[in-house]
Amino acid sequence: MSEFFAMGGHGFYIWTSFGVTALLMIIEVIAVKHSQKKVFKQLARLARAESQR
Repeated sequence: MSEFFAMGGHGFYIWTSFGVTALLMIIEVIAVKHSQKKVFKQLARLARAESQR
């Protein structure tokens, strides 16, 4: 099992790369959800302004 994690001496590089990639993918999902909420709020504000005209 330890040989699997060592990956022929390149384990640190490989597992660090996997970790960084996973972290960036999680950050991307959070950023997209945040942007989506912002856009929906702007659309709601525009719809309210349009309906008051």
